[in-house]
Amino acid sequence: MKKYITILLVFTAILSQAQSKTLKAGEAAPDFKLKNVDNKDISFESYPNAKGFIVVFTCNTCPYAKAYEQRIIDLDKKFRPEGYPVIAINPNDPEASKADTFDKMQDLAKEKKYAFPYLFDKGQVVTDQYGAKHTPHLFVVSKTAKGTVVEYTGAIDNDPEGTKSEKTKYVEDVIASLKNNQKPTVTETKEIGCTVKRKAKV
Repeated sequence: MKKYITILLVFTAILSQAQSKTLKAGEAAPDFKLKNVDNKDISFESYPNAKGFIVVFTCNTCPYAKAYEQRIIDLDKKFRPEGYPVIAINPNDPEASKADTFDKMQDLAKEKKYAFPYLFDKGQVVTDQYGAKHTPHLFVVSKTAKGTVVEYTGAIDNDPEGTKSEKTKYVEDVIASLKNNQKPTVTETKEIGCTVKRKAKV
């Protein structure tokens, strides 16, 4: 009986991941209202003067997320003044990943001096809306006359280990195109990271 229960739990987790389709370039980017580590709610409307957003699903625990921490900080520092702020969202369920509780998120944001919001996605609602699968998983969003639209989804660059002297900076290239009123030539890459942590459903 235990064997069958284990198989059922694994199947349920896989199915849950499969049901959440990742948004692609050209699709609407859903707005949200999530609690930041400063206990204030953040949404796209919190940035009335923004031209777009760098939405990154990341966490406290994944080695890849940790490897990208400084690069995420640098993206916000470089592009927030140009109208493309970073909005970070933790997609992990805290029951499934004990080091990804809201308190732990607050500790990390304070330790790393995050100048951007780090949001708690209770119930993984926004995670599922965007179809984020790994940490980090990144979406570049632009404001248009028709609303917020996904321009790019995938990895920050082609150097998840942080060891290459020269790398292809996907996100920077996308924003450079948008600033020149051009569509990005690369709109999707494979995100590399840990899978989003979900509590088992019985």
